[in-house]
Amino acid sequence: MKTAAPTTASGPTGQDARGTLDRWFEITKRGSTWGREARGGLVTFFAMAYIIALNPAIIGTVPDINGNLITGQPVTDANIAVSKAAVAAATALIAGVMTILMGVVGRYPLALAAGLGLNALLAYTLAPIMTWPQAMGLVVLEGVLIAILVLTGFRTAVFKAVPAFMRAAISVGIGLFVTFVGLVDGGLIRPAQGTPVTLGINGSLMGWPIAIFLIGLIMGSVLYARGVRGGLLISIIVATVIAVIVQVVHPVATMTSGSVTGWKANPPVWGQWAAPDLQLLGNVDVFGAFTQQNLSILGVTLLVFSLLLADFFDTMGTVVAVGAEGHLLDGNGNPPHLTGVLMIDSLAAVAGGLGSTSSNTSYVESVSGVAEGARTGVASVVTGLCFLVAIVASPIVSLIPAEAVSPVLVIVGALMMSNVTEIKWSKMEQAIPAFLTIVFMPFAYSITVGIGIGFIMLVVMDIAKGKVRQIHPLMWLVSALFVLYFLQGLIGQYT
Repeated sequence: MKTAAPTTASGPTGQDARGTLDRWFEITKRGSTWGREARGGLVTFFAMAYIIALNPAIIGTVPDINGNLITGQPVTDANIAVSKAAVAAATALIAGVMTILMGVVGRYPLALAAGLGLNALLAYTLAPIMTWPQAMGLVVLEGVLIAILVLTGFRTAVFKAVPAFMRAAISVGIGLFVTFVGLVDGGLIRPAQGTPVTLGINGSLMGWPIAIFLIGLIMGSVLYARGVRGGLLISIIVATVIAVIVQVVHPVATMTSGSVTGWKANPPVWGQWAAPDLQLLGNVDVFGAFTQQNLSILGVTLLVFSLLLADFFDTMGTVVAVGAEGHLLDGNGNPPHLTGVLMIDSLAAVAGGLGSTSSNTSYVESVSGVAEGARTGVASVVTGLCFLVAIVASPIVSLIPAEAVSPVLVIVGALMMSNVTEIKWSKMEQAIPAFLTIVFMPFAYSITVGIGIGFIMLVVMDIAKGKVRQIHPLMWLVSALFVLYFLQGLIGQYT
């Protein structure tokens, strides 16, 4: 007589559960392993953990129309410290929750957090003309509108309407964009006098932070080229350890304190622990901006439109880049579970507004985790859990300097250049739109601008070549919207 199978975690039941997770996340199907997903998730977190410190420095220090910080307090040094702590905690919380949802629902190796550029728009454009709760209300509205576009199929249709060669151009452009970000964060590229940028400090490589960057770049490149498992993660850890040792033996200041040879942001030292401050959650006034006497309804509508368009196409570019790097796109260039991915990204914008952290969006730094081997949503779950841990483990997060992480972005940029061969450069109707897409992303420091310029020029070139009937109706619409986007400053003068 046969006995019942044991139901312990090590028995058949545990194996079945593991198999169910494998099938849901498609780990084996995508040629990955649990270990690779874990390493990829960690690398992605390290590559974007800076947002926990950077977002508070942007939206946690700027007063609104009433002269109050985002916490509702007047501007004083003590209140700014409280404001920054509250923004940091909310930033990590919303990023953690939404990134985990992306992993479980979207099943895509994509991490989300408060969007750079979007948070600057809130701080320097919206807050001065309205209250902080009203500004966050517009973020909620923008997220709701994008979610509606997903539910109606419009956002997915726009994604699929983009020609394959333009998707390749978007991927290459993002590669150059993240490379530029990595070089700037590593201190190798800086503003200059007489030229827009220069190498290092007046054309020279000086200081320990730059040395840490170069060590990380060389080590990461060699390990990746040799196929060492976890090579990029190893380079981050080793560079961080060296940075900590340097800081103990020969303390280095930060650039913000006036040291040209200093660290980009946080020095690699153990920070002070503080209890998380979550007072900003739910501090939002959804429709309040429309009642501001100093603003017209058309003017507020344009602000929502600018938020929506930037969020909409930043995500498109990032999803394409991650899919191309991980070989996750199908024969038509579409990623798996696209609707789920776009819906979670849309809800992240709503969550960012409700959490007072700015619109949360997909992060292009996710490609660094994909380069490390991530192929599924498990990596996103790992990244999200790291963000949640960071809420109460800020000293550990602050230990990792930008110079130890940014080399990974440069390596990823090199890997993403391979997609350039998918563009037929001999055909000018492809070459010019693709080229403009590629160069405007790093030069204008905006994924959205690169996509917009490329789309408009694509329509123009097809018209010039007599291919009007071949232009997808959605490309007409999107290009027209981008024209409005680029002219919104001019339009705003007459509203």
